[in-house]
Amino acid sequence: MAYPDDLLGADEHVVVHRHPHWKTLIVPVLVFLGVVGGGTYLAALAMGTDWQVPVWITLAALGGSLIIGLTLAPLLRWRTTHFVVTSHRLMVREGVFTRSGIDIPMSRINSVRFRHGIVDRMLGSGTLIVESASDEPLEFDDIPGVERVHSLLYREVNDDSDDDDRYRREPESRWEGEY
Repeated sequence: MAYPDDLLGADEHVVVHRHPHWKTLIVPVLVFLGVVGGGTYLAALAMGTDWQVPVWITLAALGGSLIIGLTLAPLLRWRTTHFVVTSHRLMVREGVFTRSGIDIPMSRINSVRFRHGIVDRMLGSGTLIVESASDEPLEFDDIPGVERVHSLLYREVNDDSDDDDRYRREPESRWEGEY
């Protein structure tokens, strides 16, 4: 799914748009399967007893709350987290009810690094570390295809700095007649 174009500048385009890696959904899926399997087993045990209906209602309420809290909430969090590299900035948006975001202009990025262990390498994900003009480097975990994202972001940062150098080298007459 493409990032909404109405949130971008006039001459800005999306280079990379990612959600966190699918590995963040492994535990929620296992919880879902465990809750459904355990609830079904306990409901089958209660079948044919005098307290069958109250047990089923209790199991449904408990199972539903576990599924909402431990499966649907992480799924919504995953779906609403966006890591976007555009031609002008790096954007991260996250949150379901309370949205938060950060934008880093390409001209403010000093260096880009990545880190991934053996499991991350097998799954094709990792941590992207962006050093900008701020004090602390920003770490973005579970980025799918982190090496490719790293190289694309690095290329965009260098293209942006090349443009700045070109504008500094060219006299202001380049802008004559443009108002």
